[in-house]
Amino acid sequence: MSNHHPLSFIHPEAKIADDVVIEPFVTVHKDVVIGEGSWIGSHACIMDGVRMGKGCKIFPGAVVGAVPQDMKFDGEYSTVEIGNRVIIREYCTLNRGTKAAQRTVIGDNSLLMAYVHVAHDCMIGRNCILANNVNLAGHIEIGDYSVLGGLTAVHQFVKIGEHVMVGGGSLVRKDVPPFVKAAREPLSYAGVNSIGLKRRGFTQEVIHEIQEIYRLLYVREGVNISQGVRLIQQDFEHSEVRTTILNFIENSSRGLMRGFKHLNGNRTK
Repeated sequence: MSNHHPLSFIHPEAKIADDVVIEPFVTVHKDVVIGEGSWIGSHACIMDGVRMGKGCKIFPGAVVGAVPQDMKFDGEYSTVEIGNRVIIREYCTLNRGTKAAQRTVIGDNSLLMAYVHVAHDCMIGRNCILANNVNLAGHIEIGDYSVLGGLTAVHQFVKIGEHVMVGGGSLVRKDVPPFVKAAREPLSYAGVNSIGLKRRGFTQEVIHEIQEIYRLLYVREGVNISQGVRLIQQDFEHSEVRTTILNFIENSSRGLMRGFKHLNGNRTK
């Protein structure tokens, strides 16, 4: 307890590792678990249902584990599950799950910059970055290694695939498939996230395969998404990235974001 400032309130039944540093004016509720090596900054509030891994940093003013902002929430038990080495910056708000999924999840090594809001039942993968003022509605899924630029707003039930880059200020109303960049308004395909993929060890051959798949889906004239899927199944050999893309499309519930558009506006999908 020597690492816990006397001006903080820590419920005696909270399960906190011995080396966790808790700064002044922090509130930690009863049903909380905080793993080894974590740091909780001044004026943060860690509420019931939070399960936090090792080496996390919660910056001043963040509120983690508040009940959902959902009129259907009826007091059911739910959690916020935070992985290891997650950084949650100033004034972020992370809400618990509802009976739909019973949990909200933030994966290992993710960074949530200042003023990010993560609503109930969201599932954020590992190594994700949500820049300042990103707002996620409920039931959103984000794959590993994806980056959302500042001021991005995401509609409820949207799915964003792995290794995606969403441009700042975007309004995400449709599902965004893996390995791509998304930008413009309405949100559109803006190419493959080749720089991000190279940084994460993808070979040039695999990146080229991804580019060719998305040319069929989004760039080739006279081919809609359904036709593009059939062509991919016909023309491309089985591979991990092919399977990842096809599985994402098959499980899309809101439909995919729109396709390639020339600057003169003459061509869309």
